[in-house]
Amino acid sequence: QVQLAESGGGLVQAGGSLRLSCSASGRISRFSSMGWYRLAPGKQRELVARITSGGSTDYADSVQGRFTISRDFAKNAFYLQMNSLKPEDTAVYYCHADQEVGPVERVVKYDYWGQGTQVTVSS
Repeated sequence: QVQLAESGGGLVQAGGSLRLSCSASGRISRFSSMGWYRLAPGKQRELVARITSGGSTDYADSVQGRFTISRDFAKNAFYLQMNSLKPEDTAVYYCHADQEVGPVERVVKYDYWGQGTQVTVSS
């Protein structure tokens, strides 16, 4: 079974930095993509950053240039480095991974979620 667990959230002042970690119980090499989502009060869930199995990355416009997603196959973990944090970044952050299993014509998709970690940025 695969489980994801986040760590690294907390309270930080505007302009500060945090590094979120997501540890997987299984091999992250099996994932089609890995990413970070966030959910803030009154807003829809937002994809913050994603990295595909091929190494391609995508970022929400609101975090472009400030956040960086990375992975470590040896540690079966991936990360979100958050710099120049703003109060608008306050949210619960969730790590996520996709997996595809089976023959190409009968592929079954799975996804996994962490429990979420609170990030609060004070002004």
